[in-house]
Amino acid sequence: MIPNMPTAADLLPLLPELVLVGAAFALLMLDLFLEDRHRWVTHVASIAALLVVAAMVFNGTGGQGTVLNGMFIRDVAADVLKLFICVVSALSLVYAWPFLRERGLYKGEVPVLVLFATAGMMLMVSAGSLVMVYLGLEMLALCQYALVAIDRDSPLASEAAMKYFVLGALASGMLLYGLSLVYGATGTLDLVRIHEAIGTASPGLMLTGLVFIVAGIAFKFGAAPFHMWLPDVYHGAPTPITLFIGSAPKLAAFGMFYRLLETGAGPLDAQWRVLVAGLAALSLVIGNLAAIAQTNLKRMLAYSTISHVGFLFLGLAGGGPQGYASAMFYAITYAIMSAAAFGAIVVLSNRGFEADEIADFKGLNARSPWMAGLVLCVMASLAGVPPFLGFWSKLVVLRAALQGDMLWLAIVGIVFAVIGAYYYLRVIKVMYFDEPVGDGPRERDDRPLRIAFGVNALSLLALGLAWNPIMAWCVAAFR
Repeated sequence: MIPNMPTAADLLPLLPELVLVGAAFALLMLDLFLEDRHRWVTHVASIAALLVVAAMVFNGTGGQGTVLNGMFIRDVAADVLKLFICVVSALSLVYAWPFLRERGLYKGEVPVLVLFATAGMMLMVSAGSLVMVYLGLEMLALCQYALVAIDRDSPLASEAAMKYFVLGALASGMLLYGLSLVYGATGTLDLVRIHEAIGTASPGLMLTGLVFIVAGIAFKFGAAPFHMWLPDVYHGAPTPITLFIGSAPKLAAFGMFYRLLETGAGPLDAQWRVLVAGLAALSLVIGNLAAIAQTNLKRMLAYSTISHVGFLFLGLAGGGPQGYASAMFYAITYAIMSAAAFGAIVVLSNRGFEADEIADFKGLNARSPWMAGLVLCVMASLAGVPPFLGFWSKLVVLRAALQGDMLWLAIVGIVFAVIGAYYYLRVIKVMYFDEPVGDGPRERDDRPLRIAFGVNALSLLALGLAWNPIMAWCVAAFR
């Protein structure tokens, strides 16, 4: 036997990823033999695969541990993130089917690309090596580029995909350069060994690499001033694709941040926390002020994403187990809220009517009180109105910033939380107090989609009333 050759038992912690990748390849082959009218089989099977993998993660199938000579780490933090990544990805596919099908955009590659992107995200949150970080990141990024460009006849989608690809390549280059500097300073690719070697590494080389790494991560999050791709991509991509890239990848970005900057560069936390605090403040200011001026709902949500990244960075800047737990809780919360926000656009849109302008929601309460109530839950949670889930997520990251001696940053967060509530409340005002104009949006006659959106929106209220178990789970991940 070859020395150090892993056996099947050694790879058990990798079982969820292996099942997901195996399902993706199987469905890719199956789709070749399906007629267009049977294309739903691939879609349903993809959703089922994601839910099966989520159940495996939740039940601890395969067990936790470190495999591939430390390149892959499966722990509580990874399992929490993977569970929500799989669930949110499955939810995005539920939203995608009717929207893409009625516009002639549905291809069998769409759910397969989502499965491969999800596998990339799962690798990112379990990375124990710089190689695994980059492998997972590029696996996710390449799938996202293809998904954004799925509507080849749309000038907006083509422009968005081109901007995303070019700027994404630039960001990947920055991150790769930072990783290479860290390798040059420490002589190892293993994150745990990098942590141990920092004391004897060249400070100048290490800090320069750290700056490039933080810049690369900030781009993947969409944090200011690395946000230039985000509004155009969110606006140009088909809405279900925007839903996907605006939700689950934020969880993976948090996982990548934690692995690189805590597991790897933990001894330099005094330096990178200052960088993260600056990015948080810039994101809060630019994101909220730019969102106020938007009339297109997708662009408004894009700029609001920048502000939400700022809130997430409040927890990271606070540092320590409580800071990481609060940031993870915020990432989970935002993924659920973002899916519901773009899901509202999907549910209210029809062929020839995208329902992506704020004016399109005028008088929605008069047409469909139930739908208006669900959208109200989503916007109220995004604005941080108690007792919705978004309120508690903002509260815990503000508390983490205070505990991390970042009083000035917490004050910035509070001020811009109040300012940011304006553009969400404007949507509620339009729905309830403006007169309907023209045909306007109507609730789609698609029961599975309406049920999915109803559960998604109402979960923001239900989880807001019972948020402690999720937060306790996040805290346990960093003990």
